Amino acid sequence: MIKRERPEALGPTPDGDGTSFAVYSAIAQRVELCLFDDAGKATYCFDLVRDDDCVWHGFLAGCEVGQRYGYRVHGPFDPERGLRCNPSKLLIDPYARRLAGELTWDEAVFDSNDIDSAGHVPFSVVTEVGRLAEEPRPRIPWNETIFYECNVRGFTMRHPALDEARRGTFAGLSNRKVIDYIKALGVTSVELMPAHAFVDEHHLSELGLRNLWGYNSISYFAPMPRYASGDADVELRDAVRALHDAGLEVILDVAYNHTGEGGGTGPTISFRGIDNLTYYRTAPLDPGNYVNDTGCGNTINADHPRVRELIVDSLAYYATCMGFDGFRFDLATILGRRSDGFVKGHPLLIEISNDPRLADVKLVAEPWDPGPGGYQLGNFPPRWAEWNDLYRDDVRRFWRGDHGKSGTLARRLHGSSDVFEAGMRGPDSSVNLVAAHDGYTLRDAVSYINRHNEANGEDNRDGHSHNFSCNHGVEGETDDEEVNRHRRRHRLNLLATLFFSQGTPLLLAGDEFGNSQQGNNNAYAQDNETGWLDWSGREADSQFVALTTKLIRLRKETPLLRLPAYVHETLELDGDRIRIDWINQKGDRKQAPEWADSRAFTKIITRSGADGDESAVAILVNAHDHSAHMRLSEIGKRHQWHVAFRSSSKKVEFEDEMTLLVPGRSIALLLTGRPLDWTGRFIRFLKGKRQ
Repeated sequence: MIKRERPEALGPTPDGDGTSFAVYSAIAQRVELCLFDDAGKATYCFDLVRDDDCVWHGFLAGCEVGQRYGYRVHGPFDPERGLRCNPSKLLIDPYARRLAGELTWDEAVFDSNDIDSAGHVPFSVVTEVGRLAEEPRPRIPWNETIFYECNVRGFTMRHPALDEARRGTFAGLSNRKVIDYIKALGVTSVELMPAHAFVDEHHLSELGLRNLWGYNSISYFAPMPRYASGDADVELRDAVRALHDAGLEVILDVAYNHTGEGGGTGPTISFRGIDNLTYYRTAPLDPGNYVNDTGCGNTINADHPRVRELIVDSLAYYATCMGFDGFRFDLATILGRRSDGFVKGHPLLIEISNDPRLADVKLVAEPWDPGPGGYQLGNFPPRWAEWNDLYRDDVRRFWRGDHGKSGTLARRLHGSSDVFEAGMRGPDSSVNLVAAHDGYTLRDAVSYINRHNEANGEDNRDGHSHNFSCNHGVEGETDDEEVNRHRRRHRLNLLATLFFSQGTPLLLAGDEFGNSQQGNNNAYAQDNETGWLDWSGREADSQFVALTTKLIRLRKETPLLRLPAYVHETLELDGDRIRIDWINQKGDRKQAPEWADSRAFTKIITRSGADGDESAVAILVNAHDHSAHMRLSEIGKRHQWHVAFRSSSKKVEFEDEMTLLVPGRSIALLLTGRPLDWTGRFIRFLKGKRQ
């Protein structure tokens, strides 16, 4: 028997005596709560009660944790007017924190018929809504952050330390050997690709493929059941806690821009059947057609207050109850879209920024979407960092030998002040990457010119067509030692540039040991050995792993490589003077006209302490095919330098105290002075900048 008790929160809320249920629908005329046993058989249905806020609710005595359920929404069905209520479709509770089962593609899941869809869609499951115990979290300052992006399934499916039961699961991430490896690399923050429950696209199912990446959510609270052997929410929470125990932050990639219900002919499994016009944007004057600014069939309606509430509540749940330390927002321009375009002051972006439950989490935007005016790099609010694809493209183009790219490389080394500084933001707002899940792996970026996505079933039309890659004369894998030597140095040039640049670096998991996807630059559909990391490379090229680890260590130990603010010639910081000089091969300060044809230059960063102490770094870049004589400036003459890193197998040789011979197509780092711990100063500076 349902009692008319208005709960404080949407979703299921058990209290020991029973469970309160609440779901929002402004269009419904009747909402049924339907219960199912563990075998999927329907047991009871109860009508919920509507209040003045269009919340349908009720308290069911005796309903316990673990109960499976779903909603059936009665109301108008007129697709041309955007009305999609069909009570034959069992619907997922948008606030359910656990799902049982996965979508099976059957005609019953489409709302163009009256076939009962129960048994073909996941069941919602009543769960406890507990808070994490007060426990320490890493709280890595932004200027010390190094992201490590990985896919839960792809990262663990072939890991040698895991048995079959734990491969591809959240529990696999909890394994001590897995965590020890991540920790040993030196990264600070594990960025998980989407863990929210998602569905495989219909066309993939017809091709016998599955979605690996997870950017097709059907729930913003429930973790993906496929990633667990038992209770997915429990296993994910345990994985986060295990990573925290190792001192690692955990960031979650979230796709709040669209849902797995797709376009108008997609399945009706949750939002569409509950209140289509609330949850989705539809075309002006044509509510039967969806706005498709995501390229995925539908677009979340961020203008509706209930949709914003859902998203912020989801974030808060994953931050406070699941323990996540931050979020990366897929196609984040959608979150700031109104009907007339993107605005950085959109209520949803402001609500995310200001919600007290999210006060300490990192916020990272993917600052674009495929819609009109969708590219918004540099235009997000001050608290947000952004993925910088301009960084990726400029660094790749420079090191593959494109003409006239020295100036753009210098801007990326400087932290992309040309992109972020006008918005009163610092270098850490730029999340720098040379490879990520979307596109080539690092190895493939130096091994392929053309994408090889035939296995995706789209006639090789999908994925980026402009990758700014090269293959050193041979397309794909080769036994040619000379080609492989050039490719290896090329990879080191890209990684060294990444870790020597101001900003926040992101490393794609597997790039440290040369993982390849055989030229597939859109492996979202490759839930197989193409998309899973090949861990044999870790042993086959342990030296490259060691060099990557060294680059990370050098960055962490060298505060001048991760300054908290942009330096234009000089900056006063807590009594110290920071200076940056750009030097040509002759040792003189570079003049503006020189950048157009320059292929070799030096960046020198110096710190002059109030106590007379000094330290400095020099980044030497030589993109010529031949070795180059590179002279340090008079500023550099005051220091005793040593070579801390070189990407070439040939040595960087001092010809005298001011001149070095730098091998062609290489980058080197020189250090001098005793190391200083500026962490406290940077934290104080950051707090001032972030307020």
